[in-house]
Amino acid sequence: MQFKDYYQTLGVARDATAEEIKKAFRKLARKYHPDVSKEPDAEARMKEVNEAYTVLSDPEKRAAYEQLGKGYTPGQDFRPPPDWDAGFEFSGRGYSPQEAAEFSDFFAELFGRMGRGGGFRAGGHDAHFRARGEDHHAKVLLDLEDAFTGAMRQITLRVPELDAQGLVQLRTRTLNVKIPRGVRAGQIIRLAGQGAPGLGAPAGDLLLEVHFRPHLRLSAEGRDLHLGLPVAPWEAALGAVVPVDLPGGALKVRIPEGAQSGKQLRVRGKGIPGEPPGDLLLDIQVVLPPADSPRARALYETMAKELAFDPRGSA
Repeated sequence: MQFKDYYQTLGVARDATAEEIKKAFRKLARKYHPDVSKEPDAEARMKEVNEAYTVLSDPEKRAAYEQLGKGYTPGQDFRPPPDWDAGFEFSGRGYSPQEAAEFSDFFAELFGRMGRGGGFRAGGHDAHFRARGEDHHAKVLLDLEDAFTGAMRQITLRVPELDAQGLVQLRTRTLNVKIPRGVRAGQIIRLAGQGAPGLGAPAGDLLLEVHFRPHLRLSAEGRDLHLGLPVAPWEAALGAVVPVDLPGGALKVRIPEGAQSGKQLRVRGKGIPGEPPGDLLLDIQVVLPPADSPRARALYETMAKELAFDPRGSA
């Protein structure tokens, strides 16, 4: 996927104001609109112009695009890093796959799940008009350990806004958030009244979508946990009881006699807490000790002579 320079598409500077971006879009729309344009590539160019304007005219998308696109040039190979959008606060809902498909793969990759509103906008000047504020959304990263114990965490969000000159600024706000025990990836934590202000009515809510930071040993799938478990050859061959350290405390797991690398053991109820709790899935990894001493080499040579074993015999 190639990086798209939306500023270049509209022919504006990176510090262009909202009004300058609007003027540039209108000028290009008059030139490339398929109903009036004589340009041979009018339809394709108009699609590019629409996409660029969709991003740069929205303070939220523009701020995210600028944050992610630093150092890239048009046409350069581009892949957004994992969780690059964590900590951005957005209004509205994300694009559906059908809506995102109207734009390029580049756009869909960046904004397929992000909000598309610009905050609550009231219509008219009726003094009696009342409307609840719009909900806001943000993706937050937590440590997997928080799911086992629950915690009070300080979350800092970046909120894109337009200043008086029509330029995008990032305001930060910090919230103390109670993380419930048993929280899982994809779960929503709702903070009542922390969304957009209402018009003569309550404010909207802030919806925090939980994701976990990468863990050195564990990965989560729902409430199930996956862990690679190294075992010695004699533990795999003879069976053994081995310790397994988890954020919720250590436990002992029985390795069945004759276990092979790739075998998966399921320990029920030892995943992320919940109703019901998840399971712990252990992937056996038989690890060979090195033949780095005369004694170790002698043991391997004895095994080679005395064991009638051909690992390729069934191939």
